[in-house]
Amino acid sequence: MTDRSAVDRSADRRAELAANLARVEERITRACVTAGRAREDVTLVVVTKTRPADDVRLLAGLGVRHVAENRDQEAAPKAGACADLPLTWHFVGQLQTNKVRSVARYADFVHSVDRPRLVGALSSAAEREGRRIGCLLQVALDREAGAAGGRGGAAPEEVGELADEVAAAPGLRLAGVMTVAPLSGPYAGRPGAAFERLVEISTALRADHPAATMVSAGMSGDLEEAVAAGATHVRIGSAVLGVRPGLR
Repeated sequence: MTDRSAVDRSADRRAELAANLARVEERITRACVTAGRAREDVTLVVVTKTRPADDVRLLAGLGVRHVAENRDQEAAPKAGACADLPLTWHFVGQLQTNKVRSVARYADFVHSVDRPRLVGALSSAAEREGRRIGCLLQVALDREAGAAGGRGGAAPEEVGELADEVAAAPGLRLAGVMTVAPLSGPYAGRPGAAFERLVEISTALRADHPAATMVSAGMSGDLEEAVAAGATHVRIGSAVLGVRPGLR
């Protein structure tokens, strides 16, 4: 017998997600118009961390095709539970080498490649799984000019060498660059300037690696600045799924 209350809860959640998605879609579309860009040039990646697989299923039913996670211990079972859905999975969190083998089983893209050791581990795992994983180099803009960064990521001056390593690694494909708006350094409080700098780094990278076209930047609070700067992928969590449990 169907649990009527469960059906009602699912319907309510679907309506909530649909309304949130519509608002985010409106923001992206408006930002594209302002920037003189085509809407299809920007891909929405919905970050589903802390949310159940049921939400992923509802999002897929609403047309979402790109989802992201930042912790393997949550992502792996969720990806397994949703393996029948037509989804592209993005891993966006800091990745430790002891989690690489698991991540390589489901992630189509890893946005947080930031050191040679990780490149080697990810390459071995991808080959073992018979997969080719798209890699984005995470750029720590607060590490520019030798400063100590507060988050993960490679310094801008390290990008070229790291890119060459990814491009030469079996099982990997150099897809582009990613950043998170820094909390310290010259770009603190200036997400637009940070994203413009990332696009400059992307342009330089593409001189040697023309296929590395992805620019992953912008989240719920700064997606407009990211689109204006030229981001091709925006990573949106709370604006679609609501404030995460424990953060209310």
